[in-house]
Amino acid sequence: MYSQLKILLKAIIPKKIWKTYESTFRGIIYWFYKGNKFQCNICEAQLASFIQLENKDLLCPRCGSLPRTRRLFSLLHQYQCLKGKCLHFSPPLSLYKKLSPDASFEYLSSDFENEFLATYQFNLTDIDLNENTIDCFIAYHVLEHIEADITAMEELYRVTKIGGQGLIQTPFKKGAIYEDASIKSPKNRLLHFGQKDHVRIYSANGLAERLTKVGFKVEQLSFSALADNKFGYKTKEIVLLVRK
Repeated sequence: MYSQLKILLKAIIPKKIWKTYESTFRGIIYWFYKGNKFQCNICEAQLASFIQLENKDLLCPRCGSLPRTRRLFSLLHQYQCLKGKCLHFSPPLSLYKKLSPDASFEYLSSDFENEFLATYQFNLTDIDLNENTIDCFIAYHVLEHIEADITAMEELYRVTKIGGQGLIQTPFKKGAIYEDASIKSPKNRLLHFGQKDHVRIYSANGLAERLTKVGFKVEQLSFSALADNKFGYKTKEIVLLVRK
């Protein structure tokens, strides 16, 4: 029901207006899901259930957060990332609205393709910041879109302070990284990489190896099935924590 309703609303409401008033639309939907069994750790909504999408992801009806976003928010606190200057690429709306008003640290949000609300439009392969500037960066589901990914990793290393850290995630597969620079069309990229604007599928080990080669120390954080899934996390998930 939710997916069909969203498709209908997006079809009749201009994109700019949808972005501006999305929170209002979600607030209406939220009333149908209120309860006390689950909770979104980002907007703190108390829920009878999350919205289950066709791919089985659990969506918060109030802020629109996905499982990976709620896990990310938890990790930002666990690893004390929200201090100094934090650079967030392609921020989900739920996190952008949560973090941008926080005066306890400097939140720099960036979206190169104008698909997300953000303050800056940094090119990840040529970041317009001085070296050793950033205390923490977030690059979630970004690197798989970038052809010159090594250059992007080098730029992330350059702008990160010594002792700084970052949280990185992409879709992962087992085995080796799968990429082929000759695959250019959206149709073929969808077929080979799972999305029309993806240019590769990483393995966790393969991505960790590339990040290590540019200078980062990499720790793989692995999460498995939960006995108590109050916050609607993914039951299997890998996140790379990098440090300079």
